[in-house]
Amino acid sequence: MSVKITDICIACGACIDECPVWAIVDNDDNPDGENTYYVYPDKCVECVGYNQMPACANACPTDGCIVWSDLGKPHRIEIGLGMRDGLCPVGR
Repeated sequence: MSVKITDICIACGACIDECPVWAIVDNDDNPDGENTYYVYPDKCVECVGYNQMPACANACPTDGCIVWSDLGKPHRIEIGLGMRDGLCPVGR
């Protein structure tokens, strides 16, 4: 899984600054051509091995802006403690 930014985003940039793997881009670099921020699902690790919770969601001032997107990747609660602690590589 990865996070997804919805269209209620206020484009404050807080999430971009907090992402430890540079998975978030602003509307100028959105590959969908939409005028919204975008999370590359193949890069997003939900901060496993970096933070207790996804840093973008913690930094976002807008409720409901950052949601979880089911794209076939395991959700962070399904990932073992070894991966959370950085002891095992996270499947990306």
